[in-house]
Amino acid sequence: MKKKKQTPSEKKIAEVMHEFKEGELHSGKTDIIVTDRKQAIAIALSEADELEKTKNE
Repeated sequence: MKKKKQTPSEKKIAEVMHEFKEGELHSGKTDIIVTDRKQAIAIALSEADELEKTKNE
């Protein structure tokens, strides 16, 4: 069985969630560290969406 490759947006989501788990995810350009899992997911999806928009241009 072949292993499915991750898309760039899936990689970005995994990277952001890893930052959250390590306690290194910041909200925007501030020094506030994200502690809410739902907020981390929202940030990850937002960054992945931005990545897709720049890819399609």
